[in-house]
Amino acid sequence: MSAQAQSAKQKALEAKRLKFQQELKQLNSLLFSDKKKEKNVISLVEDLSYKVSVRRNLIKVTNDQANLLTREINANQNEISSLRDQLTILKKEYSEMVVKSYKSKSEQSRVMFLLSSDNFKQAYKRLQYIKQYTDYQKEQGDLIKAKTIKLQELNTDLLRQKKDKDQLVAENRIAKKELEKELKEQDKLMSSIRKSMSSYASKIKQKQQEIEAIDKEINRLIREAIAASNKKAGKSSSSKGFALTPEAKLIAKNFVSNKGQLPWPVEKGVVKVRYGKQRSPIDPTLTINSNGVRIATERSTRVRAVFNGEVLAVTGQKYSNPTVLIQHGNYITAYRNLSKVYVKKGDQISAKQEIGEVFTNNEGQTMLGFSIFKDSKPQNPASWIYKM
Repeated sequence: MSAQAQSAKQKALEAKRLKFQQELKQLNSLLFSDKKKEKNVISLVEDLSYKVSVRRNLIKVTNDQANLLTREINANQNEISSLRDQLTILKKEYSEMVVKSYKSKSEQSRVMFLLSSDNFKQAYKRLQYIKQYTDYQKEQGDLIKAKTIKLQELNTDLLRQKKDKDQLVAENRIAKKELEKELKEQDKLMSSIRKSMSSYASKIKQKQQEIEAIDKEINRLIREAIAASNKKAGKSSSSKGFALTPEAKLIAKNFVSNKGQLPWPVEKGVVKVRYGKQRSPIDPTLTINSNGVRIATERSTRVRAVFNGEVLAVTGQKYSNPTVLIQHGNYITAYRNLSKVYVKKGDQISAKQEIGEVFTNNEGQTMLGFSIFKDSKPQNPASWIYKM
């Protein structure tokens, strides 16, 4: 059971390691491959900070794997030593038994052993003893064979484990060198930022204010839709939740049943900004409040709906790109920062249907803002989208 538990843990760690490796590949592809476009310092630091965090996660998971392998190697070595001791004892006992059997192997000796019985019951018992002794000999031979095979298997596992550990250690050594390079680059960028921190801080605040303005507009549209649904159903317009028809209730139920399994709103992407409050990588005194996630993706990437629903609104403010809101019962998904929109209010949408295209700025950044709301309350998209 202990071995099975360790094996399961090793598989889980390997899955995490591969995930972080894949994420680093995507980061390099999406954020660090376009050398023609010059990013501003804020974007560079944000991208590099995220890459450093992923690299650190990869190093930690690889370390955990190597440490677990070390424990497994030690356990295997102890078991191999124990099996060798058992085999030595078994072989000694077996050889003594074979010698003893050889000395009394003649059929005449067995017959005399039976005929010298005092009565039939004693003869029967002696016959049983002979059979049991023969069976025991066979069992001991089989046991030696089984333990020898197990010893060979453990030796093979041990060699594989040592090879795997050496590979992990070598990979981690390379990863640590890459991390050192990235940290030096990060320090260099931060040094240039510190000279005019107030200027950069004001830019971050301005960006946050623009995002909050979009959040406010989305919240207004959702509250208006909630009020309209309640008015239509003859309920109080002050209600904070949607008044749902039977069909809308079914859509909402199906949406909830797919929690954690919903497809990504883009085919390829990495989450650069996660849900909730977080410190700015530029100025730790500033807090970024995110009602959803921001996904870095490729230029000209098409956005797709994560579930069946109806387009609630298509909106865009003076200084922001269009946002599409799709209603799924009393759940809303929001897709921000689009350059093109393929749908309009009232359209019926199916899962994975293309609804627009992500905007790419002058620095070559293609970033989709994605949010999920239950009525007007924001949800963490990582809890809903598959492996986010």
